[in-house]
Amino acid sequence: MSRNADGGAPTPEGGWLDGDQQRAWLAYIRVQLRLTYEMNRQLQSDSDLSLPDYDVLTALSVADGGLMPITALAAQIGWERSRVSHHVRRMAARDLVNCGPSANDRRVTEVRLTPHGRKVLEAAAPGHVDLVRRLFFDGLPPELVGPLSQALESVYANMIAQGTLPPPVDWRPPRGE
Repeated sequence: MSRNADGGAPTPEGGWLDGDQQRAWLAYIRVQLRLTYEMNRQLQSDSDLSLPDYDVLTALSVADGGLMPITALAAQIGWERSRVSHHVRRMAARDLVNCGPSANDRRVTEVRLTPHGRKVLEAAAPGHVDLVRRLFFDGLPPELVGPLSQALESVYANMIAQGTLPPPVDWRPPRGE
């Protein structure tokens, strides 16, 4: 950051967002915050799950054997390891997951989806998908789904390249990059 010529508030290195950038950023923030609220409310109401619970369960449900090292789980869902540790401990108390040392390397903590956790996820998924379709995709013209996917994949690849969290273990840049 640099100081303004008048010695006032600092200016970002690349300058302020231009009009189109600011419009896109504010639109994204509004959608992200509102969608997070709505998904969390629906999951709590219908399934007694929080959106973070659903994120963890979903990541584990597609992992080999429903099992992931906690550091890989953190990278997959974009959380710090300590946040995942605290959260899965609370989920374990509800029998949604199990946590413990790896059989292969006792220094590694693994998280496993329990049969109860899988049942809860399977019961929650239809309502969650219906909500996502209704709130997100029903408001998006079909011809914009592909370009939006491409734009978000590009932003995500840039975040992986320039961010501070490690990439998910199986992450690959989108085609064409």
